[in-house]
Amino acid sequence: MSYENKKDPKDKIRIDITDGFAVERALKKFKRLCDAYGIVKEYRAREAYEKPSVKNKLKLENAEKRRNKTSSKTRSSKKI
Repeated sequence: MSYENKKDPKDKIRIDITDGFAVERALKKFKRLCDAYGIVKEYRAREAYEKPSVKNKLKLENAEKRRNKTSSKTRSSKKI
C-alpha cells in the first residue's frame, strides 16, 4: 500500500498541459496548488527575519483578537 501525501513540501508542483488545455485554466490550477502547498505563505514568512520574541508577541495578540471576536459573537447572540 503506497501512501502519497499531496501536500508534501518536497514534491514539486507539476501541471500536465495537453493541446486542448487553456492557459488561463492552467494558471488558475497552478495558483490553487500553490495555495494548497502553502508556498506563498512560506515565501512571505521567509522574506524577512522575525525574532522569536516578536513572533510570540504577534501570536499572543492574534489569539487575543480571536478570543474577543468569539466572545463578542456569543454575547450578541444571547441578547436575541
